[in-house]
Amino acid sequence: MAEQKQYKPLPVSSLAGGAGLHQPTMFSPQLVQVSSPAIEVMTDLKLVPVASIDAETHIDVANQAMIARGVRSLLVVDHAGEVVGLLTARDVLGERPMQCVQKRGIRHEEIRVRDVMTPQSDLEVLLLADVLRAQVGHVVETLRVAGRQHAMVVDLDPLSGRQMVRGIFSASQIARQLGIALHTTEVARTFAEIEAVIHQSV
Repeated sequence: MAEQKQYKPLPVSSLAGGAGLHQPTMFSPQLVQVSSPAIEVMTDLKLVPVASIDAETHIDVANQAMIARGVRSLLVVDHAGEVVGLLTARDVLGERPMQCVQKRGIRHEEIRVRDVMTPQSDLEVLLLADVLRAQVGHVVETLRVAGRQHAMVVDLDPLSGRQMVRGIFSASQIARQLGIALHTTEVARTFAEIEAVIHQSV
């Protein structure tokens, strides 16, 4: 008769005063290479709580929400949980708010997320199936050609066939994981820094 394995209890201790709480990080701490699998630099929304906002939120509140979350983009979601747009820091801090003031004659205090976001109808997405076959360099080139800092990744719900946003790529996150220290949010500078690393590794 086989001898039964004896399991010993693990040691326990008291919770220290002032203990903190881990929060999900928005990017993997692991450094990557341009030839690494693209999935390693994607923020997977099945693993990380999505940073989202309502379209009727004032842009200053949205900006504070991005700062608080340590992100530079927010998915704009309606009450039914459907994605209606994407808001980036550039939308809030760039020219769009001033264009709203000039073209529509509204005051800054009246500008809402819906006024400056990229609406769902204008959003381009990547398919998860393609991402799973891609490398980091492919994603960098995709963002560079589009002239954007962010890209959304979608898959399909197997039951309903409904398209679901599964992940997000961020140029600044990719740069961090490539080991590039960014001191600016300027798109051209970000990609110049990334491309310098790519050329060094070729």
